Amino acid sequence: MFPEERQSKILDILSKQGRCLVGALAQELGVSMVTVRQDLDLLERRGLLRRTHGGAILNAKTGFERPFQIEETSFKTEKERIAAAAVKEVSSGDTVILDVGTTTTEVARLLKKHRDLTVVTNAVNIALILEDNPDITTVVTGGTLRAKQHSLVNPYAELILEKINADLAFIGVSGVAADYGYTNVNLAEAELKSLFFRKARRRIVLADSSKIGNVARAKVADLLEADRLITDRSANAEEVARLRERGLEVQLV
Repeated sequence: MFPEERQSKILDILSKQGRCLVGALAQELGVSMVTVRQDLDLLERRGLLRRTHGGAILNAKTGFERPFQIEETSFKTEKERIAAAAVKEVSSGDTVILDVGTTTTEVARLLKKHRDLTVVTNAVNIALILEDNPDITTVVTGGTLRAKQHSLVNPYAELILEKINADLAFIGVSGVAADYGYTNVNLAEAELKSLFFRKARRRIVLADSSKIGNVARAKVADLLEADRLITDRSANAEEVARLRERGLEVQLV
């Protein structure tokens, strides 16, 4: 396999999985780990990926959006850990806003075991997850369906939200950066996420490490509009330090 073919294969794996590990790539491509590292370094210099400890993650463009089904398989273990940390913040009797997204979907799966909750969501798939629990009142925002992410957006999605005051909001984003705050790839969803920040007493952003340091197309909120960021331990250490220096509470799980 020529180097160009090998590097193209690496990018194809990244586009599907969101990240790759040096050892796994070496085994799949039938080359040494040294060769894989050289390929990754070259692709990083071209701005096509971002190197991490032991591998690389996709260097997402500001307008790049993967379908929910593909995003759901990326960083799954990390998203499960983030979700487990998030649900510890939920108490009986709470009204919780649960944003659309793969990490918030993991939160919904864990919330199924809770009682006496009201969950407000703009995610059709999350509503379906929660419908089996009669002890959870699920309020769907309404609006226009975006099938790619199972989300409901404007027009009409804000009508119910304007009348809601929540105890807690779990919000997903495409990017978290010290200099840019919270951003999202889709404009319509970003509009709803901005409203979620205003409609809850406590706001917790859930973002796996691939989102840390990224800047997506649409501004959602300023950095300190969130009370906490929960991410995984693979997040870029320098960017995490910058976030904390700006005064954001960052929880690594």
